[in-house]
Amino acid sequence: MWEDVAAGDLRAGPGAGRLLGQDDLPRALAVCGRDPVASVLATTRLEQAAAVGLNRVGGLLWGYEVDGELLAVCWAGANVVPVVPDPAVREDALDAFAAFGRALGRRCSSVVGDAPSVLGLWDRLAPSWGAVREIRADQPSMVLDHEPSVAADPAVRRSTPEEYPIVLPACVRMFTEEVGYSPVVGSGGAYEARVRSLVREGRSFVRVEDGPAGPRVVFKAELGAVAGGVAQVQGVWVDPERRGERLSEAGMAAVVTATRRDVAGTVSLYANGYNERALAAYRAVGFRQVGTYATVLF
Repeated sequence: MWEDVAAGDLRAGPGAGRLLGQDDLPRALAVCGRDPVASVLATTRLEQAAAVGLNRVGGLLWGYEVDGELLAVCWAGANVVPVVPDPAVREDALDAFAAFGRALGRRCSSVVGDAPSVLGLWDRLAPSWGAVREIRADQPSMVLDHEPSVAADPAVRRSTPEEYPIVLPACVRMFTEEVGYSPVVGSGGAYEARVRSLVREGRSFVRVEDGPAGPRVVFKAELGAVAGGVAQVQGVWVDPERRGERLSEAGMAAVVTATRRDVAGTVSLYANGYNERALAAYRAVGFRQVGTYATVLF
């Protein structure tokens, strides 16, 4: 079924959708470059594909064109990430992406990205993709592209491979609190590999303190996506026993300072709109809202 759709010409309004290939990556990256913060999740995958080959990255790339000009793209892998910078073509582009999604069926764990595109795509896919676990429609997208407004915590640093045994439990606790279930399904699974990779690549930040049972992580954050001159912070967490001590503000200031120095000049993140405590902490550090993300979780 997928091969038939990919080979066909999916008309949507004045343009058409098609499956993109390796030769299309420069144009696809240019589309993402029109809004680097909103598209950083997709850009990360496309930059990986440009380096190692699209067929090795574990996903498909859909495009929407008008008169041969690529105007919108959608990464379809473990997550589906639509990127439609021009609101004027949003409806037609989402029609094309939804046609691909209906033909392929749901194979992802989430649809995530710029809220109007995510929610519009989900409206089209909901009848065929079935039940959803949760829709987070209001997730302020925030950036900080200058020095933090608060002092950095000098105890926050990059974690080391030797600390993986204490970093992983903190990551699992954060994920379980945030999503509602444990990401660990067995030893050596995909989540564990992801945490190891972030630690190995210097994208895991921690504050470690001695506890009754030995060293423990009391603050952590990761650079979950880095592409297009933007580093997106994910997985911010403070040990419940230490909450209320403003560890997140000083900790995030340390993460931002190191990231802007070593990785990317613009640091971004997104958080649930109802999490006012976290949003207030990010604002205190100097983050400002530039848009809204949305996430559909399966």
